[in-house]
Amino acid sequence: MNPAILTCALTGVLTNPQQHPVPVTPAQMAAEARDAFNAGASVMHVHLRSQEPGMGHMPSWDPDVAEAVVDAIRAACPGVIINLTTGTIGKDVSGPLACLRRVRPEAAACNAGSLNYLKIKDNGEWAWPPMVFDNPVEKVQKYLDLMNELHIHPEFECFDVGIVRSVGMYLKAGMFSGVPELNFVMGVASGMPCDADLLALLPRYAPAGAVWQSTLIGRAEIWPVHQKTAELGGMLRTGLEDTFYLPGGERAGGNGVLIEALARCAQNAGRTVATPDEARTLLGLRAPGA
Repeated sequence: MNPAILTCALTGVLTNPQQHPVPVTPAQMAAEARDAFNAGASVMHVHLRSQEPGMGHMPSWDPDVAEAVVDAIRAACPGVIINLTTGTIGKDVSGPLACLRRVRPEAAACNAGSLNYLKIKDNGEWAWPPMVFDNPVEKVQKYLDLMNELHIHPEFECFDVGIVRSVGMYLKAGMFSGVPELNFVMGVASGMPCDADLLALLPRYAPAGAVWQSTLIGRAEIWPVHQKTAELGGMLRTGLEDTFYLPGGERAGGNGVLIEALARCAQNAGRTVATPDEARTLLGLRAPGA
C-alpha cells in the first residue's frame, strides 16, 4: 500500500484554551506543529484563533493572524504542507477567501455539503440550539473558484454518505480538477458514526482514483477505526481538534503524542509514514514555489 499521510489537526474551533491544552498564539501553534511534524505529520490542518486577550476560544478570519500563524508553522517545520480551514456558517465567505489569498496554502479544507449540526443530552435537552452547517453548492463553488485560481488543492470534508457521493458530481461538473481527496468525518453526533464497518464501505462511493482519509471524533472508540483506516489504505488524521485521548484512555498533553499513536497505526498495518514530498506526490500538489 501507499505510504500513509499523517495530518495533524492542531486546535479546532471554540475549544476553550483555559480548559484544554489547545494552542492559540502563533508561537504555541508552531510549537505544537513541530512536535507533530517530528512525530511524522506531513500536513498541518490549521484553524485560526482570536489573538485578543481572553478571546482565544473564538475563531478568527483576520489575514494578519493567518499570516503570523502559518509563517510560524512553516519556520518551525521546514517543508510541511499547510491545509487551511475554510469552514464558516452563513453566506459570507469573505474572511476565509481573504486568508487563502494571504497565505496561499498548498491545500485547504472544503466542506462538501450541509449538515444538521446537532447534539442531545441524556435528559433530552439540546446541547446547543439546533443549527445547520450550511454548505450549498454555490458556497462550495466560491471556495473552489479561488482554489483553482491559486492552485490550492481542495480536501473535501464529508460528514455523511450523500456528501461523499456529491464530490463525484463536483468533479463531473468541472468544479475542480486534479486528484480528488475526500475526508470521511465520523463521530459528529448528527453525522456518520465512528464505525469501522461503515468506513469499509465509504471508499467505493468516492471518485475513481481518489485519496481518502478519516477524521475520527471521540475518545477510546476512535482508535480501532484509525487502525482500520490504515489497514484499508486510507490516510490518517488526528490532533487536539478531534480528540483529547490516547489509545489507552489517558488524556493527551499535546498533538505530538497523538501523532505518535497515529504513526503506530500505520506501522501496525505494514505501511510507512509519508514524508512531505511523498505526500505531495500522492496528492498531486505543486512543488512549493512552482
